[in-house]
Amino acid sequence: MPLLGSHLSIAGGYHKAVYQAAEYGMQTVQIFTKNNNQWQAKPLTDKDVELFKAAIKETGVKLPCAHDSYLINLASPKPDDWEKSVLAFGIELERAESLGLAGVVAHPGSALDAPEGEALERISQAINRLHTEYPKLKVQTWLETTAGQGSNLGHRFEHLAIIIDQVKDKSRLGVCLDTCHIFAAGYPLKTRQEFTATFAEFDRIVGLKYLRAFHLNDSKKPLGSRVDRHEHLGEGEIGAEVFAWIMQDARFKDLPMYLETKKEQREGIEMDIINLKLLNSFRKPASRKKS
Repeated sequence: MPLLGSHLSIAGGYHKAVYQAAEYGMQTVQIFTKNNNQWQAKPLTDKDVELFKAAIKETGVKLPCAHDSYLINLASPKPDDWEKSVLAFGIELERAESLGLAGVVAHPGSALDAPEGEALERISQAINRLHTEYPKLKVQTWLETTAGQGSNLGHRFEHLAIIIDQVKDKSRLGVCLDTCHIFAAGYPLKTRQEFTATFAEFDRIVGLKYLRAFHLNDSKKPLGSRVDRHEHLGEGEIGAEVFAWIMQDARFKDLPMYLETKKEQREGIEMDIINLKLLNSFRKPASRKKS
């Protein structure tokens, strides 16, 4: 069955997020390896790594991942900004590798005032360069689907397909599909027919073989709004049923799925726990063997 988790805080130490995930009954976790709104970061210490890996071993949490800094733009047409972004993403990969993470989720980038095709090529060029500069890293880059705000790329499946096609070592690349983002980008999900058609389109254009993870978020904004606003599961424009279909789809049974909904409480209970309870209610009961 899918591994369920959430994006959790590393305040007090990276290992704290792992223990928090386990306390909530989660099987996986997503973190930032540094402040997501700053370029600079304190180096990881041996103690940081030791405590994190010990927490993973103790709790049984699997396939932890990171999300990269929001400042990084591998599509930037400005040479200095592009270079700075490539270097920063390399550091993100190194930190994730040190912690033993499975992937680094990354927004593809923003074209700004540049042609879309050129911007997509710059993203692939950046990834190819990083693969060359860090040939031994096992951690993967997971390109995230986006809602398409402003000049953000990744809101069309074709964007992801073009990037992947231009990357030489595809074994180090994957996709993280955000349900809120693809819905806001214009991919319908609410009926079973729409759900089936959207994932068939993803498979045809990108390929389900590249799907590495999900971000499970409902959407505050309607279909095709191109506005990225996450909502708690079943309380937005997408609705709860879609998440049941995802949970029960055999194609996704081994994938990590991370919540990115607002951190708040309802009647004294963390919403992560409430969202997780809903997802767990969608799990198919284990079939009993006939004696």
